[in-house]
Amino acid sequence: MAGSQIERVFSVLESLTSDPRGVPLQALAEQIEIPKSAAHRLLAELIRLGYVRQNPETLRYHLSTKLIAMSFRYLSSSGADIVQPVLDRLARETGELVRLGVIDGERQTWIAKAQGARSGLRYDPDMGRDAPLFYTASGHAWLASMTDAEALWRVERQGAEVPADIGPNAPRSNGELLERLRLAREQGYACVEESSAVGTSAIAAVVRHPADGRVIGVLSIAGPTARMPGARLHELAPLLLNFTAELSAASLASELFV
Repeated sequence: MAGSQIERVFSVLESLTSDPRGVPLQALAEQIEIPKSAAHRLLAELIRLGYVRQNPETLRYHLSTKLIAMSFRYLSSSGADIVQPVLDRLARETGELVRLGVIDGERQTWIAKAQGARSGLRYDPDMGRDAPLFYTASGHAWLASMTDAEALWRVERQGAEVPADIGPNAPRSNGELLERLRLAREQGYACVEESSAVGTSAIAAVVRHPADGRVIGVLSIAGPTARMPGARLHELAPLLLNFTAELSAASLASELFV
């Protein structure tokens, strides 16, 4: 890949998030399309700075915990202590997975969650991941706040490949997606059943800034379709909307929402 040195560094870090078993030097160089010697120099510097480590037995490269620690320090000082109790209460009331995504420019990133009756901000594989826009409730809720043209543009900009194991009810075309967005606008929230994966359902609604009404986040509830069929999703809608209103008010005291 072309690009500046700093772009290459971040490409290395992003590639290392893909496999907890670590990534071999050759594979990493191929992923970011730079010579093996250049990848080795970048990794050596990142090891020196403490952001990367190398397993002495497998010789694979891993992220260190330094970036994770930095992320949690940022969250703890940016208003997560205000937002998390809201997510915990919604999780307790529903008994399902609750996630919060924040809007940062062209991205919606999941930054916090609560699972059932368990409280506290904990590690989760989707933490820090951009919400797929084309087939998730969180994606549909955000897209529905836009015009059709802008929604399709953002889906195209995200450019993520649709997984092979996507759910059977995921949109199969832009036309199907726009119909889902039309329904979400009418309802004030988005619902999906077996869209992102077989056997899962979710409902999501946007969080708006209390002063100017712009979308600053998306709150979702997800769980097994056996417990959350369509009727249950719609039953949860008033509760979800009440909590989005609470998060909207809390956003003034939190730097998580920009």
